[in-house]
Amino acid sequence: MTIVTTLIDADEISKEDIAELYGFRWNSELDICSIKASMNLGHVRCKSPEMVHREVWATLLAYNLIRATIAGAAVLHDRKPRQISFTSACQYVLASWMMTSSGSVADMRNHSLQLLAQIASCEVANRPGRLEPRVIKRRRHGYPLMQKPRNVLRAELRKHCT
Repeated sequence: MTIVTTLIDADEISKEDIAELYGFRWNSELDICSIKASMNLGHVRCKSPEMVHREVWATLLAYNLIRATIAGAAVLHDRKPRQISFTSACQYVLASWMMTSSGSVADMRNHSLQLLAQIASCEVANRPGRLEPRVIKRRRHGYPLMQKPRNVLRAELRKHCT
């Protein structure tokens, strides 16, 4: 594998350091895809730029709060945060909101520790050799794909118009 970089001093930074940095970059790209997919940011619902800005920041705040919860669960239960399922953590956090509204401080603490234990138990499966085709499964709109030239389709439409 050949990696081209703009770093000048080859003695200061080893090949292993560059490979580690590349791994971090790969994880951040995966995180961006994950945020868009799991937090429904593939399509924003707001119309004005100001509201789109708020929607994106609110979504990123929610994402970071879930990730912080996952990090806490990982530290308490001796796991790596990337080994814990984001989707399961979201489901546990959303389900636990109903339970956290009442009770004493000790009850809240016990409930939080139990929640973190449940989150830590949801490991992402190791799937070596996984191979997925890069195709779109669902069409975004209900319209059929254009399979004829545009001028042919226009001619067909003109035939049916009176």
